[in-house]
Amino acid sequence: MFDADIYIKRRNILKDQIKSGVILFPGNDESPMNYPANTLHFRQDSSFLYYFGLDFPGLAAIIDIDNDEEIIFGYDYTVDDIVWMGPQETMAEKVKRIGVMKTEAPEKIEEKIKKVLASGRRVHYLPQYRGESIIHVADWTGCHHSEVNKKTSNELIEAVVAQRSFKSDLEIAEIEKALEISYDMNTLAMKLSKPGIYEKEVAGAVEGIVLSHGSFTSFPVIFTVHGEVLHGHSHENLMEDGNLLVLDSGAESPLHYASDITRTFPVSGKFTDLQRDVYNVVLSSQIGAIEKMAPGVSFKEVHLTAAKIIASGMKELGFMKGDVDEAV
Repeated sequence: MFDADIYIKRRNILKDQIKSGVILFPGNDESPMNYPANTLHFRQDSSFLYYFGLDFPGLAAIIDIDNDEEIIFGYDYTVDDIVWMGPQETMAEKVKRIGVMKTEAPEKIEEKIKKVLASGRRVHYLPQYRGESIIHVADWTGCHHSEVNKKTSNELIEAVVAQRSFKSDLEIAEIEKALEISYDMNTLAMKLSKPGIYEKEVAGAVEGIVLSHGSFTSFPVIFTVHGEVLHGHSHENLMEDGNLLVLDSGAESPLHYASDITRTFPVSGKFTDLQRDVYNVVLSSQIGAIEKMAPGVSFKEVHLTAAKIIASGMKELGFMKGDVDEAV
């Protein structure tokens, strides 16, 4: 977790942008795998983490801009919980570390939100992507669940995107931590891959690297000799001489900043002449895109630069004909 001053500053910037009303941030809940006590690995909502930093389930937060009040809603752990989990901080102790002074029980949030709406004030929230979060927001705001994501706040979306698009030195350091894990994931995959073994043997070792760093993957590992299947999550193929492998993988830093690296390499450790030629076209497009990036340059301009380099390279190799600009 960052220092409290960082979270306070982030929330103050957001309040200055939104100006009035109440901002609602539902945190994520546990997701049961096959019964309530057997859950999938918990992952907190990223925007909740950005403004509040608390990385455990069962939370929600509101920022009441008009009354200059911030509240975290969550329960203290019971004695039964502590038997299973060991000693735990109280909610008051936890929220103090992020500069919030007030906590309330989760059942109070619906009353708070409905009072805000009854007074004619706006409740701002981001699009929700989990079923339970959609249900929570529907209950709290009194709307049908099918309407929840139709009533999101464009002002809040734009403010959060603008704020989170700029990374501090501390955030960049977190991203670098994730990238260091990615480096180990990729180099291990290259060392282990060879004809006659299955993708799953290497994919398992790659995921083990992440766990050995005390981290988790930022998304399910894609490791396949069938790179033409963009999100191929099966690892059942046998590697053969002449195959190309695609590893699309990433890790998270301790504060959930992520890496996402895709690399292609030969099973045998050596490209054929044609594979090398195509690989170099793709590499040139990546370098060209990196060189094109600068303040004031749009994503579209960078994208088209890469696309033109690829089209030009494919034309030189005989895979395409005609005018490159027209094709792109």
